Amino acid sequence: MKQLIFLFFLLLPLTFSPKVFAQAEPAEATAVKDDFQNAYFESLKQKAIENYDKAILEIEKCLKTQPENAVLHFEMGKNLLAQKKYDQAYTAFEKATQIDSKNRWYWVGMYDACYESKNYNKAIPIVEKLVEFKVDYKEDLVSLFMNTKQFDKAFELINELNDTFGKTEKRDLYKAEILQDAKYQSAEKMNLLSQIKKYPKVEANYLDLIFLYSESNQDEKALEIAHKLEVEIPNSEWAQVSLFKFHLNQKNGEQAVKSMNIVFGSKKIDDKVKHRMLNEFLIFVKNNPKYNSDLENAITYFKNDPKINVAKEVAKFYQNQNDFDKAIQYYELYFKDNSNDDLETLLLLLHCYTEKGKFDVLASKAEQMIDVFPSQPELYYYAGLANNQLKNFKKAKDKLESGIDFVINNNALEINFNVQLGEAYFGLGDLKKKELYFLKAEKLIQQQKK
Repeated sequence: MKQLIFLFFLLLPLTFSPKVFAQAEPAEATAVKDDFQNAYFESLKQKAIENYDKAILEIEKCLKTQPENAVLHFEMGKNLLAQKKYDQAYTAFEKATQIDSKNRWYWVGMYDACYESKNYNKAIPIVEKLVEFKVDYKEDLVSLFMNTKQFDKAFELINELNDTFGKTEKRDLYKAEILQDAKYQSAEKMNLLSQIKKYPKVEANYLDLIFLYSESNQDEKALEIAHKLEVEIPNSEWAQVSLFKFHLNQKNGEQAVKSMNIVFGSKKIDDKVKHRMLNEFLIFVKNNPKYNSDLENAITYFKNDPKINVAKEVAKFYQNQNDFDKAIQYYELYFKDNSNDDLETLLLLLHCYTEKGKFDVLASKAEQMIDVFPSQPELYYYAGLANNQLKNFKKAKDKLESGIDFVINNNALEINFNVQLGEAYFGLGDLKKKELYFLKAEKLIQQQKK
């Protein structure tokens, strides 16, 4: 919570009253002065080596001579605070402020005692006093209001500080937390409209307001603000993010594509935003396939993305939708720019070829990749299946018999191997071996059911 570093262990200048010494005889005064100073500096020494009990005893000696010395009460408070005796420390610091209310550090001591004991409500009036010394303490006050759930006060103060000093990441996070409660959203919309009127060239205010309108399903108002942003800041790429969403909702694909391409070509806009837009456009294209070429073009923007291969993710999306033609299209696009050593994606592509009955390309691809992954049984299976469908029964048999020994702890795959071997031998006219492999498959199926 605390924003400021308080230098409690600085040696404050001594402000001892000379009256005590002036009233004594010179010899006596010297003795009193020496005893006092010896005790005081001994307390500082003991505090420095963290012997706080001894430091407190020495300060108590000093207080017998000067009970109204604010510095002594402050030093007492620092030692008690170090011992985590927060209530006693608070009392000592408070006594210092009562003697000298104009010394900021005495109030800081009270604040520290409250903060360390998590008594945030008690800290608030102290920090309000500290604001009189230094306006920076308003940042602490925001945090205290948030911790005590005084969101009305926090909201008002955040807006004041944003207007006066500009936004900060911490205040933005606090405001986002407050705005989760819908009752504050109307006030924030009014605040942002006011900010836009005062500062028409500050892009962030438009974006925040567009977001709020969109979240509350006020799409027309969101579009109105996006258009205002376009007028005031014609080259704003962020405006296109909101316009893209609006155009999609209106099923205006041409304008959505235009906005999307501007955003995707921008270096200012975060990749997370771009990925979200692509996902939204992907869903749109699923229902509006005439924009498929625009989707393909959009994917090229992500060609060098080190985190996500967009073509592969789009292919998976279509495969999950059982749109195998589209899935094949994007898997093949993925493999144009990537090596063939991605076995997981390769097997997904082979599955799609199987679903679409593209057995010639399935056979060619599977056989080619056996050379790359010679111990991968799925490749032998797909090669065997494809050749069976192409009536190349001898080749199918050879591939399946070569691959079945690589099947380990995969009951389903072993069943499929035996079925395809039965099909291959049936095609070769060997009915005895056909029955043998079909029986093996049936036995495995029965085991699987147990």
